[in-house]
Amino acid sequence: MMLSLNEQMDIIRRGTEEIISEDELVRKLERAIQTNTPLTIKQGFDPTAPDIHIGHTVSIRKLKQFQDLGHRVIFLIGDFTGMIGDPSGKNKTRRRLSKEEVLQNAETYKHQIFKILDPEKTVLDFNSRWCAPLTFEDVLSITARYTVARMLERDDFYNRYQQGKPITMMEFLYPLVQGYDSVALEADVEMGGTDQKFNLLVGRDLQREYGQEPQVVITMPLLVGPDGTEKMSKSLDNYIGINEPAGQIYGKTMSISDEMITPYFELATDVPASDLRAVRRDLDDPTISPMDVKKRLARKLVAMYHGEPAAQEAEQRFQVEVQKKGIPEDIAEYVVPESGAIWIVKLVKESGLAASNSEARRLIQQGAVSIDGQRVADPDQEVAIEGGEVLKAGKRRFVRLQKKA
Repeated sequence: MMLSLNEQMDIIRRGTEEIISEDELVRKLERAIQTNTPLTIKQGFDPTAPDIHIGHTVSIRKLKQFQDLGHRVIFLIGDFTGMIGDPSGKNKTRRRLSKEEVLQNAETYKHQIFKILDPEKTVLDFNSRWCAPLTFEDVLSITARYTVARMLERDDFYNRYQQGKPITMMEFLYPLVQGYDSVALEADVEMGGTDQKFNLLVGRDLQREYGQEPQVVITMPLLVGPDGTEKMSKSLDNYIGINEPAGQIYGKTMSISDEMITPYFELATDVPASDLRAVRRDLDDPTISPMDVKKRLARKLVAMYHGEPAAQEAEQRFQVEVQKKGIPEDIAEYVVPESGAIWIVKLVKESGLAASNSEARRLIQQGAVSIDGQRVADPDQEVAIEGGEVLKAGKRRFVRLQKKA
């Protein structure tokens, strides 16, 4: 039994930036309630990197609300559009990803989304299912339904055109392909961040062109990354991935500015309105440290994706490793395979404290690597290991070094 129209609208409006249009959504919901037929709610995600981050979850949690209201949710993996690259908000052409890269990233998405969505109620689809079979004649038919003038209404395209920066025809096709997804799925509602508004509206236009009732567009606010300047983004490496270890989620959350605490609580967690009011009161109270409120946020985020025991452990480790400047007792060990000196970049990478040599080099150049508390300044340095030293990278990554027997 579906909730009443007013009850559904109250839930749907909460936290949204814009609904285009509310009147159309009301009519769709009224019809759904009268016929007991769920609406089809769609959102697409291009697997351009392996992690889903908490910026994505702002809208994914809204999808979950639609599920709870009894509607049909399609989590669309843009394995086809991911090879084009969304030009939204970009001042230059994106690097194209290979099909292998996209599919590898897509595989990780399939496991992560069900930390939020109900797997029994989620339709998981891939837009290559209808995009790959399109003939060149089909593509020309789609392009004939939209004009260059309309494309240049986009700020990012217009600005690049005015500045003489290249815009590939493939980038022009991206909004059309995303819009055609809505035609293929006959979506009633499409969701996305505010930066996706143009693409979402293209879907409405194309549905009209194909004789369908246009979808309602719902945009959600963008969550700023831990750097405090840009929207959370995988390409900018300023994100908190929901699949990251509990300690990393906790530590990254603790690095945000005090001004970002309330927006993170509001957009990235499921705390009730009463708890959100308490957060605002505590942040206004000069007798309460913002760090204590931030700890509650970090603990909440870790608990959402790793469980409460992991959240408590992450908080304890943070207090030992960061606040008390100590070294945890149960750190991993790494046996150095070489005898004699070893290149520091290789040591940081091979010990698991960095994913690549380039990341290890960057950490060293940033002054974030130390051995027994002594900062390593030269990425070309070779170090001799006696055994028992503690190698540290960043604020929270440690490993105890041992010599090969």
